[in-house]
Amino acid sequence: MDVDNWHSTSEGDTSVQPPQIESNPGSPQKSPRDRLIDLLDQVEMHVERLRREALKLEEEKDTLLTTLDTLRNSEMMIELSESEREDVLHYAEHVANRCLTVDIMVKTTRDRTQEDSLHQVNSFIDGLVVGLRADPFGTKTRCLSFMNACSSHAQGATDKNFETAILGCTLDDQKRVKKRLQGLLDYIDKAANF
Repeated sequence: MDVDNWHSTSEGDTSVQPPQIESNPGSPQKSPRDRLIDLLDQVEMHVERLRREALKLEEEKDTLLTTLDTLRNSEMMIELSESEREDVLHYAEHVANRCLTVDIMVKTTRDRTQEDSLHQVNSFIDGLVVGLRADPFGTKTRCLSFMNACSSHAQGATDKNFETAILGCTLDDQKRVKKRLQGLLDYIDKAANF
């Protein structure tokens, strides 16, 4: 048995071909169990690549939604007349709703403690988003302290409560939170320039 190489499809190609498993005698030196394990290893590599690609798409969707949010809250909106503002907001809402029709989910297995830690981390980040309008500079400083809590090479202050919460999360969640915080910092910087 062999797993054929699987090639991802081009943008215009709508057919997705999974790796094919073919029967053949395989290596006579290996037991059937070892040959099956080799095949499962190959399939697992395909699964991990699929997860990585799905995570990239998930991040791209989040980036698009963040960009739309930045545009809706930009200073340029103030310069528009009421009818122009309504038109722009309606169009932005249309694009956001269209983006939300794309549902990508890579499930991360968590135990109860990890679920609680992730909930705490999300509450901390929600607090940043809520405080952004009232105190952009303070929010950026706090966001940087959260980023420092996610890094072993911290530069500057670290929020110890956030650090405790993030260390209780799965490794996948820690990576996602760090990217999310970086996205929020980028958003804060973009919002300051609009």
